[in-house]
Amino acid sequence: MVQGTGSSVGKSTLVAGLARAFTRRGLRVRPFKPQNMSNNAAVTAEGGEIGRAQALQARACGVRPTVDMNPVLLKPQGETGAQLVVRGQVRNSLGARDYQKRKDTLLPVVVESFQRLADQADLVLVEGAGSASEINLRARDIANMGFAEAVNAPVVLVGDIDRGGVIASLVGTQVVLPPEDAARIKGFIVNRMRGDISLFYDGMDFIAQRTGWTALGLVPDLPAVRTLPAEDAADLLTNLTARRTTLPVYISVHNGDDNAQRPLRIAIPLLPLIANFDDLDPLCAEPGVQILPVQRGQRLPECDLVLLPGSKGTLADLATFRAEGWAEDLTAHLARGGHVMGLCGGYQMLGQTVADPHGTEGPSGAAPGLGLLAVGTVLSDDKHLEDTSGTVAGTQATVSGYEMHIGRTTGPDRARPLLVLNGEGEGAISASGQVYGTYLHGVFGHRAARMALLARAGGAAFRPGGVWYEANLPEHHDTIVEQALDRLADHLEAHVDLDALLALATVPDYKTLTPKENCFS
Repeated sequence: MVQGTGSSVGKSTLVAGLARAFTRRGLRVRPFKPQNMSNNAAVTAEGGEIGRAQALQARACGVRPTVDMNPVLLKPQGETGAQLVVRGQVRNSLGARDYQKRKDTLLPVVVESFQRLADQADLVLVEGAGSASEINLRARDIANMGFAEAVNAPVVLVGDIDRGGVIASLVGTQVVLPPEDAARIKGFIVNRMRGDISLFYDGMDFIAQRTGWTALGLVPDLPAVRTLPAEDAADLLTNLTARRTTLPVYISVHNGDDNAQRPLRIAIPLLPLIANFDDLDPLCAEPGVQILPVQRGQRLPECDLVLLPGSKGTLADLATFRAEGWAEDLTAHLARGGHVMGLCGGYQMLGQTVADPHGTEGPSGAAPGLGLLAVGTVLSDDKHLEDTSGTVAGTQATVSGYEMHIGRTTGPDRARPLLVLNGEGEGAISASGQVYGTYLHGVFGHRAARMALLARAGGAAFRPGGVWYEANLPEHHDTIVEQALDRLADHLEAHVDLDALLALATVPDYKTLTPKENCFS
């Protein structure tokens, strides 16, 4: 089990790289995270949803994601509450304190999912959540040491040197943990070392001597990992601004005035409950695109396209959008001839009304939408989860992805669909042609579809023969993800003692669990 000294120390990425590395050695590897908290989710083979990081880790193993890989998923809906997803299906929404009181009833569910994975694998790589030293949550823990105890899993602790204080973080974790939990930690990895790694050799020795743990690796920072889907919204701004320099270089030679074509500028408002934001990754890969992330307190800049991503709380994010003055900025943007596109929750915001009569995403209520599409949305208790494919309407450009939304959107602008999925129109386009939306996540994955959608806002440069259209990028963004996973696995082979890590693995020894009433069933 890979646990961390804190959140965002690189656990998810390391597990993905280890999964690819051990899979390449011929082992049947599976990823597992007992409890995840993220609004960046993925659809599984069974039609459920799990954290995006576990879907990426499944890809690294060469298998399709299943709900057993992340049996408990919390999707934040505000500062103190979250939607609870158990084995891929929404159960209910809970306040943080209420969940802490009741979550131990989920331990049997979590262990059962782990057992199913273990039965089909040579190696299960378990990822913890947050910090291993959250002793205030230990009594009912299912995410870190509580789970490790339940299956008697050896633990490897990860610290992030780039954040500073890594020696104190690692040694301090041992100090604050109860002795029986500290004894489960067998080794440690220091992640994201920048510069001359030899400068920290003495630090590695000190940690090993002070804790008695095996030093398994000092991992240099690898910029290529920032092309992988991010799980935490906290990392989104960093990744959006960093990816331009970390993506593979695809060279295309052009002659004439086309070389002077400026990039298409896409402004992306970063709303508090932004969800499924890996939809943006393929856009970062395009040499003809300039991503302009817009934080709260900033105005929407002059651009060609404003893109409203998905949201876990459409009404709440809609209110924030208005409070920031972005609705007025959007009106001015359209008056200048600009375009607007909405994805899932962003699509819902563009309509005339959004209603949540059952309080599915927060307090029940309704509000006017931005009024840019002649559609309206009513949220319901049922979540639509489906992999699907088709074409961009009016073209032969293939598109594929998944739908993950609640509610139903209707209205006259749906008579002008943006996509054709499974033979039926999906999404909507305004009468002016400047505003459009879709429920399809992954809509930019296929490059032909990406070009067709960008051409709508960017003109001839994104059509066949145009300067950006001819850039030599892969047909699907998944190729870039696969290349990054391979580079990550190579990197870990060079800087982590994988043989020593594998030698720590043990056969699960399941703790006897007293069946409890599952209050989430």
